[in-house]
Amino acid sequence: MDPIEEFRALFAQAQAVDRSRLPDPTAMSLATVGADGAPDVRIVLLKGVDERGFVFYTNLRSRKGRELAAVPRAALCFYWPALDVQIRVEGMVEPVSDAEADAYFASRARESQVGAWASSQSETLASMDELRERVKEIEQRYAGAPVPRPPHWSGRRVRPIRIEFWHAGAYRLHERRVFERDGNDWSMRLLFP
Repeated sequence: MDPIEEFRALFAQAQAVDRSRLPDPTAMSLATVGADGAPDVRIVLLKGVDERGFVFYTNLRSRKGRELAAVPRAALCFYWPALDVQIRVEGMVEPVSDAEADAYFASRARESQVGAWASSQSETLASMDELRERVKEIEQRYAGAPVPRPPHWSGRRVRPIRIEFWHAGAYRLHERRVFERDGNDWSMRLLFP
């Protein structure tokens, strides 16, 4: 009855699938809502999961960063067709600690670290030349030195309050189990497909 452990077991199976059949099992849809109530969805990458929730990283000034600051709720969706599995997660969003963000940022490729500084994510870009120039400027600024984590770049954790496991069934008789947070525990019920 622990949906996090069930997710981890399925995630391990997804990671073992040949990349020609499942290119990136960390890819997940992240749905947010703006202050105006309009939904927004995009693909981000799962960078950690534990009993506290599901972690991804972003530019906090990006559209998703601004939306999560205004309405700290999100939904995630993993779809692993090679396993015939879909997992939906809903929950509240909170920042990861600075120590967690620093550690993850330090593990990234240097080019990705530079890109985090160079990109004004979600803002209008005049041309790709402008972006390339910004990359050069950042590379020069930190030449021969570690690239520190930008203050506007960090992680967010979706603390799940609802997790649904969907397993494909013949003739669309899918198995759907939904877990809902009940204090510190989880309750589970089946849903009609």
